[in-house]
Amino acid sequence: MSADDPEDDADALEEPEDVRNRLEQEADRAVEQFDEGIVEMLAWVLDTETRARIYVTLRQHPGSTSDEIADATGLYPSTVREALAALHEEGKVTRGKRESDGAGNNPYEYSAIAPSELVNAVVGDVQAELNTVFNLDAHLGTMGVDEDADEPVTISVEEADEDDE
Repeated sequence: MSADDPEDDADALEEPEDVRNRLEQEADRAVEQFDEGIVEMLAWVLDTETRARIYVTLRQHPGSTSDEIADATGLYPSTVREALAALHEEGKVTRGKRESDGAGNNPYEYSAIAPSELVNAVVGDVQAELNTVFNLDAHLGTMGVDEDADEPVTISVEEADEDDE
């Protein structure tokens, strides 16, 4: 191969495109893995992967209807409606009627609570469960129960300052 060979020039021109394509594929894969990691963590917090996917979708698209959420997640509309009802009852999503100029049915639109509110709710639940375990003997009646005793486990959550990030 000589320096004047046109094939060498073509290979040199293709390389940056190949590198760009590989970088884009790796970036897409990293985002997908990150999203899956978030969904897995939220599935623990929200009890199921279905509820986690709905929560993430609502954080990305607040004010969505159940049909819009079903389209975005690929979940069955009935599954989405059931999960939304439970999440609303638990206070993890809010809902309101969508305003419409025309006559007809105005569907509910949903939004997810802020992640900080979700964490605070979970921390309260975890703290209560840890205190139950810590005081198991008292709950089983094998020890005297001190009604005035403080709970031994206290978990506090502070919001990070923007300077700390």
